[in-house]
Amino acid sequence: MVVGLGPGNRDSFTPEALAAIEAAEVVAGYHTYLELIPDLLQDKEIIATAMRGEVERARQAVELALAGKTVAVVSSGDPGIYGMAGILIEVAEGRVPVKIIPGITAASAAAASLGAPLMNDFAVISLSDLLTPWETMLKRLEAAAAGDFVMVLYNPRSHGRPDHIKTAQEIMLKHKSPTTPVGIVRKARRGEETRTLTTLQNMLDFEIDMLSTVIIGNSQTRVAGHYMVTPRGYRL
Repeated sequence: MVVGLGPGNRDSFTPEALAAIEAAEVVAGYHTYLELIPDLLQDKEIIATAMRGEVERARQAVELALAGKTVAVVSSGDPGIYGMAGILIEVAEGRVPVKIIPGITAASAAAASLGAPLMNDFAVISLSDLLTPWETMLKRLEAAAAGDFVMVLYNPRSHGRPDHIKTAQEIMLKHKSPTTPVGIVRKARRGEETRTLTTLQNMLDFEIDMLSTVIIGNSQTRVAGHYMVTPRGYRL
């Protein structure tokens, strides 16, 4: 089972996710994710690996499943969105059944905090170039901006790539108004959440890091009171 933990707070876990972890004999995950569920790990075999240990984690999980163990591999957010679902299916190659249990992804959690910015077509792009070439990401940013999509940026800034978010902003400004609403949500639904409403031209004046999700509106997005909203098109 590949289990989505959602943003991290227990209220956002689905009953299906909790049941899967409780039913598992082995729980595997990035150690930071396992720290979210210590009370669910009692009397279970644990596979904890560091960041970038995804392949080895998946291989160990599959081998244990082939040996007859019930294994839950946990991911934050939704395991099928930048998570462990794909690699588990690739490693398993049909040798063992894989069940994907979805979770609330960062885009949904951040959007709920901001209001309703994703009410029309949107694109999600991760600014991490560990697995995707930066040149490919630039093409995707350009195409999505030209298509007037609402943009959701995952992994927007880290110490190793502090300027990717600035480049993304520059691309957006070629196609979007400087006053386009932007929402920045940090630690969404983790008990220490902060939310910022700003504009495309001013977004870099605020804290943005790996714990942040950035939502950039389209040409119809506006701020209504304390909320960011992209009209669906209904006649009011």
